[in-house]
Amino acid sequence: MSTKQQTQIRILEAAEHLFAETGFSATSLRQITSLAEVNLASVNYHFGSKKELIQAVLQRYLAVLMPRLDQEFTRLLASQQPVKLETALSVFVEPLVELERVRRNGTTLFLQLLGRGYTDVQGHLRWFFNHHYGRTLDKFVLLVQQSCPQLPASEIFWRLHFSLGTIVFTMASSEALKDIAAADFHEVVEIDGVINRLIPYLAAGIAAPLAAS
Repeated sequence: MSTKQQTQIRILEAAEHLFAETGFSATSLRQITSLAEVNLASVNYHFGSKKELIQAVLQRYLAVLMPRLDQEFTRLLASQQPVKLETALSVFVEPLVELERVRRNGTTLFLQLLGRGYTDVQGHLRWFFNHHYGRTLDKFVLLVQQSCPQLPASEIFWRLHFSLGTIVFTMASSEALKDIAAADFHEVVEIDGVINRLIPYLAAGIAAPLAAS
């Protein structure tokens, strides 16, 4: 590995740690450079700006996750038959677990970072996702629409965002939840087990009948 690559990785890992711990907005470039033990010019040279550094941190995970999801969504849509909502949601399990190969606790870290993108109102990330992965996300929304034809598009928008919030909160506290499950119920749960438990809950919430006006 070249010195340039080593510097990039040190910056990415320092940024990821601080972004997940304190958020995008509250983390300064000086904090990142201090933790990475590099100078500010290195961040500008390798990434250009803080926004681009945030995108690069997420891209390490998205480059693994999104091609897998796109392949599976395309396969389900090619059947030309509405799929069950739980089937569409189950597509996420293996690709998310695969993020553990990016780094230890990669699945949890990625979802924490994704949550930070919403709570810190990082508008540039909306553009980033739409520009690079908009077609993949549209395929998933289409699968949900086919599974829940009774729901208008606006209601699906809200329910998918409620679901994202549930996922982020659950994964952010997954270590504590696994400890409680072991201590109180003698259950040994790994990260894929946590995600699999979420799926029927999310499917029920997304497909719930519309509330009376």
